[in-house]
Amino acid sequence: MTRIPLRAATPADIPAITRIYEHAVRFGTASFELEPPDGAEMAKRQRALLDGGFPYIVAEVDGAVVGYAYAGPYRPRPAYRFSVEDSIYIAPEAQRRGLGRVLLAQLIADSEACGFRQMIAVIGDSANASSIELHRALGFSMIGTFADCGFKFGRWLDSVFMQRTLGAGSNTLP
Repeated sequence: MTRIPLRAATPADIPAITRIYEHAVRFGTASFELEPPDGAEMAKRQRALLDGGFPYIVAEVDGAVVGYAYAGPYRPRPAYRFSVEDSIYIAPEAQRRGLGRVLLAQLIADSEACGFRQMIAVIGDSANASSIELHRALGFSMIGTFADCGFKFGRWLDSVFMQRTLGAGSNTLP
């Protein structure tokens, strides 16, 4: 694969991000949302992450955003402040080209640079082998599966949890 330019996401990327996420919600199980949010809601979500100091990046091909990734709070309580959850979405026309790997590798590096110590992947649908393998290839370990905890497209879906240490992890105090 040729080098894919990555950069920090900006509010100007919201229309492309919204389109990519809309497709994921409507046709995939990576997100358990049932209705895709509009651009205003996506902008609000992006602003909250950026204001919170979380990394949010996009990938471009020929000047068009074809994927994005961000780290967000794993859970809202303060004791979780050094743990993040990753999210990666790729435009349908750009899938199966290694873009997820490029985005996740950069997201890991950016999250470490921000001082986060653990990254959690919550993968929708245990049948999502490509996402599970992507995370495994980049150092995530299987933590467990919540069976049948979501219902979408007329069927029950699992949530697969994987985890990766960032930087010094729990070997030192923050």
